[in-house]
Amino acid sequence: MSGTPPIMGGCQCGAVRYSLASLPTGAHVCHCRMCQRAVGGPFAALTSVPTADLAWVRGTPGWFGSSNLARRPFCRDCGTPLGFHYVDSGRINVTIGSLDDPELAPIAIHYGVESRLSWIRICDDLPQVETSDDPDSPTRLAELVSHQAGEGA
Repeated sequence: MSGTPPIMGGCQCGAVRYSLASLPTGAHVCHCRMCQRAVGGPFAALTSVPTADLAWVRGTPGWFGSSNLARRPFCRDCGTPLGFHYVDSGRINVTIGSLDDPELAPIAIHYGVESRLSWIRICDDLPQVETSDDPDSPTRLAELVSHQAGEGA
């Protein structure tokens, strides 16, 4: 992306802003219960960059450890969910809706479809992957300790 402006994003109140030094990849929607709860919606729309390519340029996000394996940045002022990060990963996901130009991240796949709500009908022609089908899933699920409250977390 040399010579091109960074990709910008942030929360709805403007207290937290970020820039991405590379084009995001792996855009997807995740229907798992943890993502549903984290964004307060029927799914989370996410895309990722190498962790080193994300810079917080205004404010500092709060971080919620949704499990022992992952944490989620958010704006402490307005509550906007800003992303998802496996603590052992060199990549970080940002919420597509927090990008200034969400058209830069068209989704390519559905994850966690075992928790997909029956009335969700978007991009149904895209690949559908259950959490247990992800190659990293058995190891991660065996180690997972959820820090989210409520049944089905």
